[in-house]
Amino acid sequence: MKKLILATGILMASQFSFAQKEISGVTPAKSVEISGKTLTFNGAGLREKWFLDLYVGALYTNNKTSDRNVVMDNNENMAISLDIVSSLITSEKMLATINEGFNNSTKNKTEPFKDQIRLFKAAFKEEIKIGDHFVIAYIKELGTEIYKNGTKIKTIPALDFKKVLFGIWFCDVPADKDLMNGMLGIN
Repeated sequence: MKKLILATGILMASQFSFAQKEISGVTPAKSVEISGKTLTFNGAGLREKWFLDLYVGALYTNNKTSDRNVVMDNNENMAISLDIVSSLITSEKMLATINEGFNNSTKNKTEPFKDQIRLFKAAFKEEIKIGDHFVIAYIKELGTEIYKNGTKIKTIPALDFKKVLFGIWFCDVPADKDLMNGMLGIN
């Protein structure tokens, strides 16, 4: 009987450890498929500013990692999803935040990436509203693909650009440290 109770307890604990948790009304997917590549959930967190929930960010990888440098630097398939949960996120505010993120990621040396940054920012020029779902995926054979609500908007080649782009969330001065830790599965 003790073995049955122990086995049941282990089974229940394992089911809870694999369950995705809801964050600000969003339950991140267990996996995503981008350009025929399946990536699995690494972690998720909430981007907050002044105690306001802005978006839920989730990281998807081939191999689970808690190392931010691996996320930024490795030439491996990975994706970040952003689920907008606030009407405070507008196209204008997103573009300003992207500029700040690239400045932080490159230590104010954005000039070598100006054309790629311009292309990336173009993906966020349309109206942004609550419920919008963005995916920023790096596929090593293709480059960085940007999707909005399931529709591919842009593809931007080059590993160097992926490094500074993912640096927005994982550099020394990330967009939100708690969000970064959540996506790395640390908290």
